Amino acid sequence: MPELPPIGAVIESEVLLTRLKHQGRKYTYRVDRLKLPNGKIGDYEYIQHPGAGVAIPITNEGKFVLVKQYRFAIARYILEFPAGTLEENEDPADTIKRELEEETGFRGYTWQNLGSFFLCPGYSDEIIHAYLATDLEKLENPPNGDEDEEIEVVLCDRSELEQMFNTNNGDTLLDAKSVTAYYLALKYLDNL
Repeated sequence: MPELPPIGAVIESEVLLTRLKHQGRKYTYRVDRLKLPNGKIGDYEYIQHPGAGVAIPITNEGKFVLVKQYRFAIARYILEFPAGTLEENEDPADTIKRELEEETGFRGYTWQNLGSFFLCPGYSDEIIHAYLATDLEKLENPPNGDEDEEIEVVLCDRSELEQMFNTNNGDTLLDAKSVTAYYLALKYLDNL
């Protein structure tokens, strides 16, 4: 068996035919016939995504700031850390600073880049850029968020949050980006 390229090496598949391309409001859905790097040819469906930012905001009192919001694709409300899709040519740090203010009414004054990760590389190229936000200030007049968002800010301490991660009985659901970003922030949490 031949040795595979190193992890993280970018090796594009050859697009032989685009059968369907739909440009949505934020994402592009594609069905392409691809020639993969190993020479195999097949039809593949995937979503092109501009990327996103997520923040792990912690108040000066040690409370995590999450948002409870409705997600139509799963037909339920879930808890998430504040996040948002990158606008065209927008720096991920600018995206998440804007989203933190719009979604929670907090402004972060100290930011730590936690790294980036692919959310679901089996069907999307979405990459999420994670940040830790501290030295928070509650804004008197926060900017308006998206008009279709119905958001409730939820504050919880570390033990409450970890209990939600460990006892997910369907009553409280957290999304994968929030769980992943939290674990990326762990190495900084003991120093706060």
